[in-house]
Amino acid sequence: QNYLDNFWPDLKAAHELFDSITQARRERESESQENHGKEYPEHLPLEILEAGIKSGRYLQGTLNVNKHRAQLEAFVRLQGCGSKDTG
Repeated sequence: QNYLDNFWPDLKAAHELFDSITQARRERESESQENHGKEYPEHLPLEILEAGIKSGRYLQGTLNVNKHRAQLEAFVRLQGCGSKDTG
């Protein structure tokens, strides 16, 4: 802001861009604080997921995605199992 004010006071587009970036950053920080520092909100609370895993309703695993064919190829490796479930 100081640089723009001191060296480019008449460059309106740069000042507008700076204001836009500053506003977007504030909004992102505000959302981050609302989500307790998490970039994405959780779909289900942790307690529900843990209970679902213990009851057998949900399965816990690791999603592996092919970086070269991400739209077409991925599989889930279940914990405690040596086999792959594909889908």
